[in-house]
Amino acid sequence: MTDYRLLEEQLSALIHDVPHLTANLANASAALWGALERINWAGFYLLEGDRLVLGPFQGKPACIEIPLGRGVCGTAAAQDATQSVPDVLSFPGHIACDPASRSEVVVPLHKAGRVVGVLDVDSAEPARFSEEDRLGLERLARALERELEALL
Repeated sequence: MTDYRLLEEQLSALIHDVPHLTANLANASAALWGALERINWAGFYLLEGDRLVLGPFQGKPACIEIPLGRGVCGTAAAQDATQSVPDVLSFPGHIACDPASRSEVVVPLHKAGRVVGVLDVDSAEPARFSEEDRLGLERLARALERELEALL
């Protein structure tokens, strides 16, 4: 079981006062990759206009652009709501960046109350993510927003 409180402390210490968005998100994705069990992708998409654009991540190559409202990531950003999907194959409009992914949690990232990107974590296991995982990933997203506010 992941200790999200400890992971939040580690993540905040890792990126605190580092003035480089890409480097911070790269380290954040690496920290998630190392701390979360049974995942096959962890990373970020950043909003550019009406599309999410691939940011730093760990895992196999991924989709470069995702239109708002499409797939789990685009839906999370468009609705400004976390998406916790136990079986992505049953999600309307699912985009199969990695056909091995079966479950996913996507948390919107904000600056000044507006969505500026998403945190995306995938697993090859159906129903891999619990309510505790969803809440923990939301907690990490809020920590990232606080630490990176000036950079997002």
